[in-house]
Amino acid sequence: MVLPMVLLKLTDWVWYQLLANSCQRAARKVRNYGSPKPHQLPQPPSFPNITKCELNGRKSHTLVCDIFGGLLRSNSVFPYFMLVAFEGGSIIRAFLLLLSCSFLWVLDYELQFRVMIFITFCGLKIKHMESVGRAVLPKFYLENLNLHAYEALASTGSKVVFTSVPRVMVEGFLQEYLDVDDVKGTELLTSGHYFTGLLSKSGLLMKHRALKEYFGDRIPDIGLGTSSLHDDLFISLCKEAYVVNKEDSKSNSSTSVLPRHRYPKPLIFHDGRLAFLPTPLATLSMFLWIPIGIVIAIFRISVGIFLPFKIAIFLATCTGLNLSVKGLDSTSTKSNHENRGVLYVCTHRTLLDPVILSTALAKPLTAVTYSLSKMSEVIAPIRTVRLTRDRKKDGKTMNKLLSEGDLVVCPEGTTCREPYLLRFSSLFAELADEIVPVAVNTKVSMFYGTTASGLKCLDPIFFLMNPRPVYYVEILGKLPKELTCAGGKSSCEVANYIQRKLGDALGFECTTLTRKDKYLMLAGNEGIVSDNKRKN
Repeated sequence: MVLPMVLLKLTDWVWYQLLANSCQRAARKVRNYGSPKPHQLPQPPSFPNITKCELNGRKSHTLVCDIFGGLLRSNSVFPYFMLVAFEGGSIIRAFLLLLSCSFLWVLDYELQFRVMIFITFCGLKIKHMESVGRAVLPKFYLENLNLHAYEALASTGSKVVFTSVPRVMVEGFLQEYLDVDDVKGTELLTSGHYFTGLLSKSGLLMKHRALKEYFGDRIPDIGLGTSSLHDDLFISLCKEAYVVNKEDSKSNSSTSVLPRHRYPKPLIFHDGRLAFLPTPLATLSMFLWIPIGIVIAIFRISVGIFLPFKIAIFLATCTGLNLSVKGLDSTSTKSNHENRGVLYVCTHRTLLDPVILSTALAKPLTAVTYSLSKMSEVIAPIRTVRLTRDRKKDGKTMNKLLSEGDLVVCPEGTTCREPYLLRFSSLFAELADEIVPVAVNTKVSMFYGTTASGLKCLDPIFFLMNPRPVYYVEILGKLPKELTCAGGKSSCEVANYIQRKLGDALGFECTTLTRKDKYLMLAGNEGIVSDNKRKN
């Protein structure tokens, strides 16, 4: 029974491809039969490009659009379902969604959506979807916003988005980042704290029907969509209609990319493991790489633990790790009359920052951390000491460690993936006069080596699983004594100065945000958990 149905679908698809243009013209004639309404516009070939939309004087106007194919440069919904499946569900759920690509192309529009929704959401916890919608999806939406579509949206006073994807996937981003007034999308059935993977009684949202129901006799001022038949019906119900051409939707079109400095809201924090947009081909490449990546990560960890610094760097470089070191360590010959160690102050990108610095300097360092998993402590090739977040106790601990040797500290208190520096704690400035700022940055192509809501013990492994991870280290040189507390500066002045110095070296923007702000935004807590969990 299944095989005949598949063959029937395949035949239907071929027939559609051969006669698509003629069928579309016939559908237009049927739809336009009779007396046309005065606000109906010419058919898609006559609809102007979004670049022709006049932006001035639009504050009293209403714009309607879809996020896919309208606001985003690509109308493909698969990567965003994959993000939910992988980040909110599991690797098994993501693999099943990838397998569905083998037959999705023979299904019709509505059935494709139903299959993807079922695989992605069946048994998924509601709180996990909320976490993905808040901390993962916004990054990918912002990176794929169409510049011209965003400008049109921002110029209007009222904005309503209609989309066939589940509302929970887009509503948070649209309202928080784009100030959209209302979002109409497909509604999902839930059972307790879980999604069932089934649609509500209203079924899959059809944009043109939803628009008529929402506005009634009123006519929206601007409609934005693509030249597809679905969007043709949708935007034809507006006073003005504009389309986003295929050329504008290509992800590599530089003219349609929204620059970071034009983001409606700065993207400072985001979570999740995937560092790429998981298109079907990119996702397949990831699954093929994972077994190889695990072996390479174990090898990179092993050479760091058991081999001398120079040999470890050479072997790690042979596996694709790119370590770039700039600047000279001027503290090799100690001149400190108190015979105390040097305090290295680093920007914080991953848990490996102290290890990479120790390797770059080719000398052992001690790293202080607020909370570290047992696994990370075991695989760390350098000494690690936990702090308690009690300022007085931590000060004594760091003083003692400095009397024993060189110490590395990351005063941001947590990692940040984007080109921003969080507020520096001033405690380190009170403890040492010999301070060396170190600018650290990373670049990954497949997996992020940090997480706010996942398992912290896997952070180093995920980073080292990347095919060609990059670590950039710049040693800025010892801070002059007159700029330290010994020179009359307050600890806050020293901390702020070093933050600005490191920000300038990396081209990062300094902020006053803290670890608490990050975890409240990404995980809904303050990032402090009991010792037995060790997840912050």
